[in-house]
Amino acid sequence: MKTFELEGKGREIVARSADQKRALKAMRKNNEIPAVLYGGEKVTHFTVTKEAVRKLVYTPEIFVVELSIDGNKTMAIVKDIQFQPVTDEILHMDFLEVSKDKAVVMEVPVVLEGHAEGVKAGGKLSLQMRKLKVKAVYDQIPEKLTINVDHLGLGKTMQVGALHFEGLELMNAKNAVVCAVQLTRAARGAQAKG
Repeated sequence: MKTFELEGKGREIVARSADQKRALKAMRKNNEIPAVLYGGEKVTHFTVTKEAVRKLVYTPEIFVVELSIDGNKTMAIVKDIQFQPVTDEILHMDFLEVSKDKAVVMEVPVVLEGHAEGVKAGGKLSLQMRKLKVKAVYDQIPEKLTINVDHLGLGKTMQVGALHFEGLELMNAKNAVVCAVQLTRAARGAQAKG
């Protein structure tokens, strides 16, 4: 997994909720995003700039984040991002501190490789799940999960339960369909004639 370096500035938490809302609004107006780091000895509140997280958020790739908050470095992953529903602006980010002795759950992109037998017979290959949830120590998690579809026949599906990746535990439902070769009208017509 690639490493993304991110600088953050610590921030104070105001006791009264009205003052807290005002402070958060001022941060967002100043192109800063409020963020929280969980998983360590204490919860850390900080801000990051919109420009700094752009390449971290708007990408299909996954990263482990080398977070530097006021000079203190820690390794983390992005756990959650809250977007404004209308403008799609980032409102808040949650990070989770990671270590080599504690497993984390992350969504990893799926990539299909090979030429399915069903596609050669006139079917259409469709990817149903673009990401799979995996549980492992952060440095064991790959950038993508590659699935070979060479033996996938016409009208057949590949489910999560049929997949196995070394050192990873798949957290999705075992009967969830990852990809399928669907019959097209042309393939149905060819089957009916044959």
